Amino acid sequence: MKKVAVTVAVLALGLAACQKNADNNAAANETTVENNADYDVNASADSALNAASNDINAADNSVQNAGNAVENVATNQ
Repeated sequence: MKKVAVTVAVLALGLAACQKNADNNAAANETTVENNADYDVNASADSALNAASNDINAADNSVQNAGNAVENVATNQ
């Protein structure tokens, strides 16, 4: 009977210890989710900025090409 009482006491203490860790684990998981959300937002912002920069470069190249075409027509007439 004493062995059963000791076993029950050890299990109760083990469960109590796990509950304390569960709170810490929940806080750590929440921090991880927040960090991943920040990473996702930053990655999306970086992608959007890169796409906008590429579009601006393409527009600049088109303007330069048009200018070159006008210059070539003027030169070759």
